[in-house]
Amino acid sequence: MAGRAHRYALTVTWEGNRGSGTSGYRDYGREHRIEAPGKPAIPGSSDPAFRGDPARWNPEELLVASLAACHQLWYLHLCADAGIVVTAYEDRAEGEMAEEPDGGGRFRHVTLRPRVTVAPGTDLARARALHAAAHEKCFIARSVSFPVRHEPEIVVGAGAPG
Repeated sequence: MAGRAHRYALTVTWEGNRGSGTSGYRDYGREHRIEAPGKPAIPGSSDPAFRGDPARWNPEELLVASLAACHQLWYLHLCADAGIVVTAYEDRAEGEMAEEPDGGGRFRHVTLRPRVTVAPGTDLARARALHAAAHEKCFIARSVSFPVRHEPEIVVGAGAPG
């Protein structure tokens, strides 16, 4: 039996025409808008290293964010199933991309650094082990061709869960 297929549709609209289109590399802006019905727009651009607007999200940041969010969602799901009460979760994720001589580039790796706060009495070894299980389930991590590393920190919160 085949698995279910899911489709994701969105619109990316370029907003960087400064009057002469792409008449020259320095003549156009990299600004764009990412939209999907019923959701707030995401202002995008290229990385500032590639003439982008540093106040807007770039595709590289969004890829790292997608990996971190996917891992977080699977981790919380697996913790709920295992009876592990997570009370806070913050990931300071970081990706490294290398430019290549031909002008292209590729990610070398992404490192997720989730700091997870759990309720007192939690099996900390089990809470830590569920990060590997979350990685195995994450649709995004399973789709990329570079390593996604994990450096989780598990801390015990004060008092009973809220």
